[in-house]
Amino acid sequence: MPLAININDLLNKQKIESNRIEFKKGWNPANIYHSVCAFANDFDDLGGGYIVVGVDTDNKTGVAIRPVEGIPVEKIDGVLQEMVGYNNKIAPYYMPRTSVEEVDGKSVLVIWCPAGINRPYSVPENVTAKNGSKEYFYIRSGTSSIIAKGEVLDELRELASRIPFDERGNSNIRLEDISTLLLREYLVKVGSKLASDINVKPLHEILEQMDLYVGPKENRVLRNVAAMMFCENPSKYFKRTQVEIVYFPEGRLNNPSNLYEGAVITGSVPQIIDRTLEYLKRMLVLQSIIKPKDDYRSKKFYTYPYQALEESVTNSLYHRDYREWEPVVITVEPKGITIQNVGGPDRSISAADISRCEILVSKRYRNRRLGEYLKELDMTEGRSTGIPTIQNVLENNGSSRATVVTDEDRTFFRITIPCHEAAGNIIADIAHKDDSLKVSRRGVLKSALQTALESAPKSALKILEQIQNNPQVTLTDIANLTGYSRRWVAQTMKQLQEHNIIKRVGPNKTGYWEIINN
Repeated sequence: MPLAININDLLNKQKIESNRIEFKKGWNPANIYHSVCAFANDFDDLGGGYIVVGVDTDNKTGVAIRPVEGIPVEKIDGVLQEMVGYNNKIAPYYMPRTSVEEVDGKSVLVIWCPAGINRPYSVPENVTAKNGSKEYFYIRSGTSSIIAKGEVLDELRELASRIPFDERGNSNIRLEDISTLLLREYLVKVGSKLASDINVKPLHEILEQMDLYVGPKENRVLRNVAAMMFCENPSKYFKRTQVEIVYFPEGRLNNPSNLYEGAVITGSVPQIIDRTLEYLKRMLVLQSIIKPKDDYRSKKFYTYPYQALEESVTNSLYHRDYREWEPVVITVEPKGITIQNVGGPDRSISAADISRCEILVSKRYRNRRLGEYLKELDMTEGRSTGIPTIQNVLENNGSSRATVVTDEDRTFFRITIPCHEAAGNIIADIAHKDDSLKVSRRGVLKSALQTALESAPKSALKILEQIQNNPQVTLTDIANLTGYSRRWVAQTMKQLQEHNIIKRVGPNKTGYWEIINN
């Protein structure tokens, strides 16, 4: 079974952390199955791991020795047969994926152990013992597999009720909604041999090999992460899977009624990330050069360092709670950009750490499998380095520090990236980049209402169309039908009422909307 990642990335440890890879010179099932069990338990929510049999390592550095030792070809079938019996000794039953790969002219066996959905798992101390052997729960500790004991064992048992949302099966996801183009693009980017099988094998077989199905043989269903990654319209299953960008030219507090919608960005999760970053880079990342009076050297700075936006946007889609029907909202104000997603930081992160906004280390991740895919695409590192990276690039740019806010119930996560103090109010300049935005004679952006009346933006037209189709339509109905957030719909309709475009007739529950001025 081909791997969903390139074998050279495993040997060179370019995209996979060292604690998720274990090299074995030869076939030693008693020891190897400790690691199979540990990776399946995935105590630190890293996404499982890989065991590469037939590769020796340097004792000091742990780096794979090339050329590899390999496994004699005539022994491989025997090893695979043995594994069938050993898998049955894991409780509950667990089956790792296997792939025979050619490296340096020799064969190596790669055992891929995704995080199991029925953890915790235990395995006999010696799976080869004929008379039975005591069973233990194993976890990863650094680059070793150890027996879980005491409080660690208690916490491991608690994980049974905390299957990450993206790993869960979803009977609503249809095979025909999975884009082979997106799937192939991903496999090509990560260098998987499965990319060449897309046109010759049934799609369900490819997804099965990637461990994207779950459930018994008679009722296999796709995991949520399959739609997140490879569906062009994941909002069909996870409402409001989109990014909404809103501008407040005078600031949200100074003049909350002066706002306009910059963009609504949809697609698969990787597409949303790429499209959002492209938009922000084009519209908001500007370089300036100033020459201080007391210094002959010019100083360069950016309104926003691109890497700070890249980390923030990626993390907002990575850690978003896809069970909630709220989009990622990016608010642009003169003094900074705020990026907010539903689903706050895990309880394992203290309030003090959140307040300091230096490093946020979590033991549990809401979408660990999604994070694994994003890491393989080099979109995120997944090592709790996001906040430190953001703070470092801001400091190097001469910008103020980013701030993070959540609530007591951890229902949302909001990070604010400050604009460089010397940049001034750049929002007025944005109009020159986007022909769809109108500028007044004084050079400042017009209010959302003026734009609605003069250029009939898509959002206002869609709302009016829904009212015309059904005068009794509710705000929630309009939000569902148009794809805009309920908050945005409410704000726009309020402005339309204030300027006598529409009016409400009758009480809230039994009344209806009327268009006054067509």
